[in-house]
Amino acid sequence: MKKIKRILALGGVVILLGMYLLTFISAMFATPSTHSLFFGSIAATIIIPIFIYAYTLIYRVICRKDDVGEYQEKEKEDKADIGKIE
Repeated sequence: MKKIKRILALGGVVILLGMYLLTFISAMFATPSTHSLFFGSIAATIIIPIFIYAYTLIYRVICRKDDVGEYQEKEKEDKADIGKIE
């Protein structure tokens, strides 16, 4: 789960930085599409993090059973290891 979150966060950052850079370059050259690129950047700033959060939330709900099972197995192994030490 941590790897997926990191990959999604990095992807979101790259997309947002690309949008900002494109908007900045467009503003420097005063192209006709500057206005729409600016509003697209603002929308992406809000929408992309929401999509990433929704994806991680859905992933957490779908994979909940597997995560709980792995946690319980690890907990059992830890208790067994403690018993062996004593």
